[in-house]
Amino acid sequence: MIEGDVVGLRAIERNDLPRLLAWRNRPEFRRYFREFRELSTAQQEQWYDSKVLGDPAVRMFAVVDRQSGALLGACGLCYIDWVNRTADFSIYIGHDHLYIDKHYAVDAGRVLLGYGFGELGLHRIWCEIYDFDEAKRELLPALGFALDGRHRETHWAEGAWHDSLFYGILDREFAAASGRS
Repeated sequence: MIEGDVVGLRAIERNDLPRLLAWRNRPEFRRYFREFRELSTAQQEQWYDSKVLGDPAVRMFAVVDRQSGALLGACGLCYIDWVNRTADFSIYIGHDHLYIDKHYAVDAGRVLLGYGFGELGLHRIWCEIYDFDEAKRELLPALGFALDGRHRETHWAEGAWHDSLFYGILDREFAAASGRS
């Protein structure tokens, strides 16, 4: 377990899958994900077997409450490019139907970034979100991410086109912000 102030990150276990799937399939959550379709149990298990257990370019974690051990959500680094030392940042908190909050998500994000830059030796961590994702538009700068750019009208949702926003943070920026430089 990698511990933060209020959360811990641990390996996702097979018995976490039903709860993660239920959260992941909530319509108010799905709208924020690239894969916006509702997923089946079989698809969730295939993801677990192929990506979580079998893909060296993916590091996914269960987010748990440090005090109670309760499952709160999931986070991870995906599309890890070991040559260029980059990865895609992913997080959601499903507990209490939050999606992203200012308590658990901030702590989990800091722990995940520390792992990515410290343990994995990454140079850059990035994140793509849609312009209507206000929760992550607040979370990412709070974690030290900068807005790198925008791709216009990449995502059709709820009867309109939406832009993709790209955020990034470099190892030296994280080190300076966390006092690790």
